[in-house]
Amino acid sequence: MTDHIGAPGIGISRREYLAATGGTGAAVLAGCQSPMNLSSKATAQSDLPTTSPPSVVQVDEQGGEVTLRSVTSRHPVHPLESMGGPIEFPQVWAFQADDREPSVPGPILRTTEGNDMEVTLDNTDGSHPHTLHFHGSHKTWENDGVPTTTGIRVDPGEKHTYTIPANVPGTHLYHCHYQTNRHIDMGMYGIFRVDPKGYEPADKEYFMTVKDWDSRVPRQMNGEDVDYSPRQRNPDVFTINGKSLPRTLHPEDGSPMIVDSGDTVRLHFVNAGYMSHPLHTHNHRFRLVEKDGGQIPEAAQYERDITNVAPAERHTIEFEANADPGIYLMHCHKVDHAMNRNFYPGGMVSAIVYRDVMDTDIFSDLMGYAGYEG
Repeated sequence: MTDHIGAPGIGISRREYLAATGGTGAAVLAGCQSPMNLSSKATAQSDLPTTSPPSVVQVDEQGGEVTLRSVTSRHPVHPLESMGGPIEFPQVWAFQADDREPSVPGPILRTTEGNDMEVTLDNTDGSHPHTLHFHGSHKTWENDGVPTTTGIRVDPGEKHTYTIPANVPGTHLYHCHYQTNRHIDMGMYGIFRVDPKGYEPADKEYFMTVKDWDSRVPRQMNGEDVDYSPRQRNPDVFTINGKSLPRTLHPEDGSPMIVDSGDTVRLHFVNAGYMSHPLHTHNHRFRLVEKDGGQIPEAAQYERDITNVAPAERHTIEFEANADPGIYLMHCHKVDHAMNRNFYPGGMVSAIVYRDVMDTDIFSDLMGYAGYEG
């Protein structure tokens, strides 16, 4: 059990959450929709660990060092039968930071401009070669993480330490660059955040990684007889921080953005998928303040309610929590991405949730669909 509530970042604590909801749990509403189980009962490996939500690793507080391991895991995208579920990947390759839990996306590695990171890729217990490639860092050739151009790959049974300078402030992406098309689609990606010197966090600050998946890849790697070609990729699962609606609204496993009236909210979007995603906020207009590590001059900022995030792009937006207190969606506006197969709504959808409405029946109903019993 974690004390953190909501999307990774700066939100509210479990104590604040329970106070806002009256300290009562929600009944699980299983619903009556057709199940969408992407795992195979014949091949599911129940002995594999289950992924956890991505955590924020303050690398500065660890002396500038972090170890990442690839851990073969099961990944519940939405484990209940509500809203077109259940959806579970029987096998992913999750990143585990130090002694934390494995997660998809991987842990958010956060540091400060000017501080180098020593990132050890520990593949001693792995079954596939891997590497680490960091966007948004001017580094030496040998630390680029591409095996075909550096000659460095980390085979099973091996470790390798990369030196990653924090010399490009902003929000970035890291991922495995060995057989990249398959390894990213197996979950080997995460956020690399470099705070500029003198950085001032917003009142609420959240990280969100969006991803489109072809569920045949984790099924094939789990041993199922699945016909798949990366040239004929057909995404059928769409996630925010590894979860699909309604699990995205789960206060511990998901990524709701919990705000108070008057808050300044900073939201870091990263696209780890292969498709562009136009991300839209209901009833809140925002400014794009940073893109791919580049600060947007104030004169070039304007209010909008949608930003199209291309593969590997990073967009940081800011808005004021100045709407009538309520529950407002944030979702991909390719509306078929806001579905769990043929069920709408689902998929790449989260919400901006005002603390003032967390004691209402509608919020309790949503927690039921999400499977929160807290």
